[in-house]
Amino acid sequence: MDQKQLEQEVNKRRTFAIISHPDAGKTTITEQMLYFGGVIRSAGTVKAKKSGQFATSDWMEIEKKRGISVTSSVMQFHYHDKDINILDTPGHEDFSEDTYRTLMAVDAAVMVIDSAKGIEPQTKKLFKVVKKRGIPIFTFMNKLDRDGRDPLDLIAELEDLLNIEGCAMNWPIGMGKELKGLYDISNNRLELYRKDGDDRFLPLNDKGQLAESNPIEEEGVYEQALGEVDLIKEAGNKFDLDKVLAGNQTPVFFGSALTNFGVETFLNTFLDMAPAPTEHKEQDSEEVVKPDDPTFSGFVFKIQANMNPNHRDRIAFVRICSGEFVRGMDVTLNRTGKVMRLNNATEFMSDQRETVKTAVAGDIVGLYDTGNFQIGDTIYEGKKSVQFEDLPQFTPEMFMEVQAKNVMKQKSFHKGMQQLVQEGAVQLYKKYTTNDYILGAVGQLQFEVFQFRMKNEYNCDVVMKPIGSRIARWVDPEQLDASMSSTRNMLVKDLDDKPLFLFENKFAENWFANKYPNVKLTSKL
Repeated sequence: MDQKQLEQEVNKRRTFAIISHPDAGKTTITEQMLYFGGVIRSAGTVKAKKSGQFATSDWMEIEKKRGISVTSSVMQFHYHDKDINILDTPGHEDFSEDTYRTLMAVDAAVMVIDSAKGIEPQTKKLFKVVKKRGIPIFTFMNKLDRDGRDPLDLIAELEDLLNIEGCAMNWPIGMGKELKGLYDISNNRLELYRKDGDDRFLPLNDKGQLAESNPIEEEGVYEQALGEVDLIKEAGNKFDLDKVLAGNQTPVFFGSALTNFGVETFLNTFLDMAPAPTEHKEQDSEEVVKPDDPTFSGFVFKIQANMNPNHRDRIAFVRICSGEFVRGMDVTLNRTGKVMRLNNATEFMSDQRETVKTAVAGDIVGLYDTGNFQIGDTIYEGKKSVQFEDLPQFTPEMFMEVQAKNVMKQKSFHKGMQQLVQEGAVQLYKKYTTNDYILGAVGQLQFEVFQFRMKNEYNCDVVMKPIGSRIARWVDPEQLDASMSSTRNMLVKDLDDKPLFLFENKFAENWFANKYPNVKLTSKL
């Protein structure tokens, strides 16, 4: 495609992640968006276990059983004049590492908050990562169909806990059983609860009052909402799109994803405000790669094995940063300098996939991978070398010794270990002298998912023996003497054969530092 066409296509793209604490309703709001995009005929909620109707974005077997998202799904659809890429991230804190990497691949974030609980620990953690990247954040206060906290308190909490200005775009008229509607400040209209089609919208006049009389005016909650809206207009933060785009102000929308109330208005307003694909910084350089640069480049932010268990496949998720992806093109993998042809690529609708022929900056494509890619890899077209910034890596806190239950299953055990470790959810170490396997993870759930997937996807039962929480610290090989190791500081090596100690506790680490003051110990994030 020519330069003008490329610019037009890139400007249509909106790529964003949805973040929240577990159970705030993130997967449900994703479903509603897919419903508006005409991708699904009915939005299944995660809780619909008995009906057998599971959320489209929760495709992995364990997710269906437990009703949680543990991998970041990618969903793509066309809505109005925009091409949308939604990345639904795991809410569970044990999978925060997957979420952090996903946040490196988006241009905006939607933060879903349970209006009864307010800001919860995981939301705060994820928000910090988004804020650090300086990307725009849009807030959806969910579950208005239940009794929740005072809306003014919720906005005040945003400012106190997250240190970001909150600007109300609409305002609830009642909540729970008393919920009557939303006062839509940004569109100057009312949206009535439990009404369908355009009948649910009532226009307001210049003074912000109903243009025509309606029974809602008799409701006490309506009078209360009017008073609060007046207060917000007078004393609240003034909407400032520049501040929003810089990540210093968040537009706040109220609604209920479960009853599909306020979601469509939110989606429309969000797509009007959210940025098109932005530039990406190169590593160790002041240079940036612009999305409308005609030369293709992108980076791998996620690897997922067995999305289709029948085919034992492995897919590398690539965020395109510039130019156009064309099936069959040749690219260079920066880490190895190897040139490869990209014949097999796919677009996503969760586990539904279509072969992609072309895609542009902002899109996410899945490359069928036979083991060439690692998380964080940069691929590029042409002679000029490109290397994007490193993705965050985390130091595990919990460790398990792991082996195959059945000695005859060694082949599938090693294959499963290798593939699941490359996805980045668990990290693999080997004992320094015996090469016995040790797994490290940020949280317990990652081990459970690992064990479940080894059995279900690789037909291999594993025995896992906890060695508890440990402090992992890397050591310079030139300063290492194997006799430094003891029961309190186990010596292991990582996938790159770099040595590290797993200290039993802080006391053991301090004791080591005092005994060997010249030995430098380092950690990851």
